[in-house]
Amino acid sequence: MAPTGAAAGERGLQSLVWRRLKSSVFDDCRKEEEWKIILLDDFTTKLLSLCCKMTDLLAEGITVVENVYKNREPVPHMKAIYLITPTKKSIDGLINDFMSKSSSKYKAAYVYFTDYCPDSLFNKMKSSCSKAIRRCKEINISFFPYESQVFTLDVPDAFYCCYSPTLEKTSDKDAMMETVAQQIVTLCATLKANPGVRYRSKPLDNASKLGQLIEEKLENYYKNDEESQIKDKNNSLLLIIDRGFDPVSTVVHELTFQAMAYDLLPIENNTYKYKADGPSGKEREAILEEEDELWVKIRHKHIADVLEEIPKLLKEVSTKRKAAEEKLSLSNLAHLMKKMPHFRKQITKQVVHLNIAEDCMSKFKSNIEKLCKTEQDLALGTDAEGQKVKDSMRVLLPVLLNKNHDKYDKIRAILLYIFSTNGTTQENLDKLIQNVQIESDSDMIKNWQYLGVPIISCATQQRKQSRKDRSSEETFQLSRWTPIIKDVMEDAIENKLDSKEWPYCSRCPPAWNGSGVVSVRQKTKTNQPDDRKSGSKLIIFVVGGITYSEMRCAYEVSQACKSCEVIIGSTHILTPKRLLDDIKKINKPKDIVCIKDETK
Repeated sequence: MAPTGAAAGERGLQSLVWRRLKSSVFDDCRKEEEWKIILLDDFTTKLLSLCCKMTDLLAEGITVVENVYKNREPVPHMKAIYLITPTKKSIDGLINDFMSKSSSKYKAAYVYFTDYCPDSLFNKMKSSCSKAIRRCKEINISFFPYESQVFTLDVPDAFYCCYSPTLEKTSDKDAMMETVAQQIVTLCATLKANPGVRYRSKPLDNASKLGQLIEEKLENYYKNDEESQIKDKNNSLLLIIDRGFDPVSTVVHELTFQAMAYDLLPIENNTYKYKADGPSGKEREAILEEEDELWVKIRHKHIADVLEEIPKLLKEVSTKRKAAEEKLSLSNLAHLMKKMPHFRKQITKQVVHLNIAEDCMSKFKSNIEKLCKTEQDLALGTDAEGQKVKDSMRVLLPVLLNKNHDKYDKIRAILLYIFSTNGTTQENLDKLIQNVQIESDSDMIKNWQYLGVPIISCATQQRKQSRKDRSSEETFQLSRWTPIIKDVMEDAIENKLDSKEWPYCSRCPPAWNGSGVVSVRQKTKTNQPDDRKSGSKLIIFVVGGITYSEMRCAYEVSQACKSCEVIIGSTHILTPKRLLDDIKKINKPKDIVCIKDETK
């Protein structure tokens, strides 16, 4: 869960969502000075876990947190807050708690929906338990604040719905688009932003359709929101992008700490499992979250820098602790005892991150290191000396012939080869698949066509997009690739996006004023005031998932441009393996439709 107090104040989206929950929910029903129970569904449980602690809820008068889906013991003398999504399952849970006055589980209900409640569900609730409901509101928070500058809608099924040829022009895809658009509007409402909306015109039309839906819903939201004073579109910009705009960043091996760890290690739900030192070798868990200041400090650094920095920090803490112990006296003994948990906590965090870094390096040294040079040469089309790669197949072959590389790594290398040549011939592709013996997984390669990425080259296809020259930027030889989204962020802030490639959804485009006079490519001084909180906001949404390297770019560009905060989000967050597994399945019929009608 997120930190409380001062620490939470620095956490961007997470603290913003918590403040909004406090004002919209807890302050709203605090007039009665009574302890209350809160009922949550799966969505709101995750939402609260990202932005508050149990101590925060206690401070708001909440004594018990319950799941609205589960059977519970009645507490008829207490009032209950229902913070739920407006779905049939959640509303049925509410109705069941107040089936009759004699069997009501709680004294009264304060109902808060995360989003717009359909009339059919609202009327069902009203006819069943209206006498028990003291308050009913829609609070418009239908997204997850994953990090301080990253949001997710947590709908991985959107990838299949938006890109599968089996759902093209179906009501399921339309329903998903409507849902996603509404969720993004709640993000804008939370940010108090009424952005101009632009979209990447190619390779597909998902971004265009979604952009138009968002534009319409934003207009309706601010037209109906009488309290809102937000009318100016000049201070914020929303860019909608299809996932196929940068396939390279989804498969290339990243060597910055967070991206590398989530790619190479079995981290699930941000939880890293490791064995403690000592004879017991007990398995422990560490949660990778922004409450951990060390994690925030090192997550975007190159693995080489991380391995250098953590031992230094360990030594520094150890020295401070030793110095404190040597100065023992009756007067400072109590002070030292208070400090010991702090030292212990610091060392534990550092040991955890050192374990993660060493696990990453173990994987890197065994197989990945040899891959990285090949990947970088293919991705950039030049080698470390800046010489153009003349024969991409010659660069690729050693990887394919190496028996130590697993199936996924070979497929990633083949994809980078195909991306580098902007497609290949059918004959060449068939040979590659046969020689590497990946016939059963060939759809991991072929199905990129449904994302608008050329796999089989043809005479009419477009040329590869040109990239910014970053040769003068300091970097590691095996980390030369920069995600294309960073170019987009920089161009958007400096108002350099091409109007044909990035059309506006509105008929009268606003005059976006992203960065003022600061160039995002200039190194900013550390003592320069940071006015991002009150300055412009650039919001980027990628249809079909974002990578950890793309998340990193949002922080880097925001840090470089003090007058504009970049916020990035998507339907979900990707790892290369997960994406390849999803791509393999998108041309196959889905047994369970990814959008269910929640109103029936």
